[in-house]
Formats: sequence, structure tokens, C-alpha cells
Amino acid sequence: MLPIIIFIVGIIFRVSVKKAIISGITVGIGMIGINLVINVLTTNVGPAAQAMVERFGLNLTIIDAGWPAVSAGTWAQPIAAVMIPVILVVNLIMLALNRTKTLNIDIWNYWHVSSVAATGYIVTGSFFFGILCGILFSIIILVIADKTAPKVQEYYGLEGISITTGSAQGYAILALPVGWVLDRIPGLNKLDVKPETIQKRFGIFGEPMIMGIIIGMFLGLLGGYDLIGILQIGMNMGAVMFLMPRMVKILMEGLIPIQEGAQKLLQSRYGDREIYLGMDAALATGSPAALSTGLLMVPITLFLAVILPGNHVLPFGDLATIPFFAALVVPSRRGNILTSVISLTIVMAFALLMATNFAPVLTEMAQGIVKFPEGAAQITNLDTGGNFLKWIFLKLSELVAQVM
Repeated sequence: MLPIIIFIVGIIFRVSVKKAIISGITVGIGMIGINLVINVLTTNVGPAAQAMVERFGLNLTIIDAGWPAVSAGTWAQPIAAVMIPVILVVNLIMLALNRTKTLNIDIWNYWHVSSVAATGYIVTGSFFFGILCGILFSIIILVIADKTAPKVQEYYGLEGISITTGSAQGYAILALPVGWVLDRIPGLNKLDVKPETIQKRFGIFGEPMIMGIIIGMFLGLLGGYDLIGILQIGMNMGAVMFLMPRMVKILMEGLIPIQEGAQKLLQSRYGDREIYLGMDAALATGSPAALSTGLLMVPITLFLAVILPGNHVLPFGDLATIPFFAALVVPSRRGNILTSVISLTIVMAFALLMATNFAPVLTEMAQGIVKFPEGAAQITNLDTGGNFLKWIFLKLSELVAQVM
């Protein structure tokens, strides 16, 4: 669908038919490339995480089934299909009223909004209240996308882009104030652990591909892999670090004509008004800092799951998704891997507790839709269950249900 959507948006913004077609196809190819690299990431990190779980004998009762299970459960709800046109209409109305600069063309990630609507519907039994939750969440996503867009564009070099992925925003909402506090801790605020600084101080070991190899080998070591396995996962993570920025660059080549056309049209009508194209947090994984932060958070998340009082979630399915959670955190930390990891570690502690609390609703949402992992009576995930914004809507829904 993405190339078709890009083509239609291009025509609306008066880009020539030829340019609109080439842009759509280029964006589609770029997204295929990104998905290929993400597949390398997930097929390596997933087994390594499972090996860590087995090796350290983690025994928790609620399984993190990952975002695919929850998204499948979301789309199976009767309210989900209704939400697609609702989300589009809300976005267009806000654009027309100049209440947002973001045109959210990341249709696939509309499921994040639909999951909030489905939560409201399941908890209260009210179709109307579910749609209301979805509308409010749509507005919140657009507002956060606008607010974070300047730093996203500056740090990642994604001109005219904002990130509208609900999971990335949910983690950022808690991580940003944590980062503000970290900036005021003497000593810690002087430590500059950026890929560029590492490269400057440690030479070849600061190269993104070498960082990927080292982190990958570390994950393999924790998973108890043999030497060949450690070297293989190291090379694969090095490949992810090297290839992802190039895939993002291809996708951006396709978006540039659309962005230019949008700016030209808006300037002719509204003067200096800007417009951002809302895109997937996958674009941020082209950053070595975001990927490094996400990969380092895998063993940290497993460690937190073991020691955190009140947690019943066994992290698994969404461990490979953590680099997406870092998408809006890393720019706010100016690429500092150390403070990004500290911020996300604190947020992840809350995320595990929220995911534990969210489990009954997510289990009901996915019941009969997806096959539960062996031995799992309840499922949850970090993407939705551990998302602060979505958890707030869960609590709101529970309050409304009590009143009803």
C-alpha cells in the first residue's frame, strides 16, 4: 500500500505523475530494504533472547507475545476497521484547522490507534467510547509528532519527517523527563558517550559496524552460544549497523519530491506554513546510537524482569523491537548512548509493571486470534502493554466502566 499512498499524496501536492510514480516505488523499495535488515535484526536477537531466558532459568507467568500478536488481535476487533477512516478524517481536520503540521501517512501503524480504541471497547463494552479513545489518541500522536519533529529532523537528518509510531511516543513521554533529570546530575552530565566520540577515542572500535559486531557478540555470549554462534550473531549485528542507514537513505530519496511538493503548495496558499510527513520509527534505526541503545537494552530488560517486584512478564517477543522504543529518546539525549540507556532502563521498569497490569485485556483481545506461546495462560507485550500513553487509556476505560 505504501507506494500507492505516496503516489496519491504526490498527486495531491501537485508533483508530476512521473515523479510521483518514481517516488512511490523508491519509498516502497526503501521500505523493503529496511524490512529485510529488520528481519536480520529480529531473527538474530529473538533466538539470543530466548537462549538467555533458558540459560538463566527465568520463570515468569505472563509471556510477552510481541507486537505481531497484539496487532493481529487488534485488527480482529470489530472497531478496528472503523478506525482507519476516523484516523484519516481527524488528521485532515487538524491540518485544515492548522492544529498539526503532520500528515500521518504511516497507514500500517494506525493499528496503534486502533489498539487504544479496542481497549476502550473491550473494557467498557461501548463502541462509541472506544472510538472516542481512538480519536483522542490520534490527536495526541499528532501533537507529540509535531513537538518532537525538530529534534528528529536535526539529529537523524530526516528533513520534513515526524515520527508517528505510537510505541516510540509512549516510551519517549516518560524518558524525556528522566533525561532532563540526568542532565542535572553532576559528573554524569559531562560524560559524552556518542558513536562519534567513541570513534574519535577508540578508533576502529567506534565504527558503527564494529560496534554492532561487539554488541552482537556480547548478546551471543550471554545466550551461551558457541564460538561460531557468537561470531555469526556479531557479523549479523555488524551488517544491521552498516546496512540500515543506507536503506533509510533510499527511502528518503523517494520522499524528498513529495516533501518539496507539499512545501511549495502550502507556501503558495498559506505563506511559510510547514508540513511534516508522519513516518514509521523504523527510519530512526538508521542511527548507530539508536540501534546500540536498543540492543544494549535487551539483556538489561531481562535482568529487570527478574529483580523487579510486582513484575510477572517474561520479556520475549518485543525484545527485538526495543530499538524502535529508542527512536525519540536518542535525539533528546543528543545521541548519548549512556544517558539513553539509563533513561530507557528507568522507563522499562515501569513498562514491565504496566505490561503486567495490561495482560488481562490484551489476552482477551488476542484470544482465539493468535496461538499463545506454550504454557502461557496470559499474554501481553512491551509495545502496547508497556506503553505509558496506552496504559493511561486502559485506566481511563476502567474508570468509565465502573461508572457505567
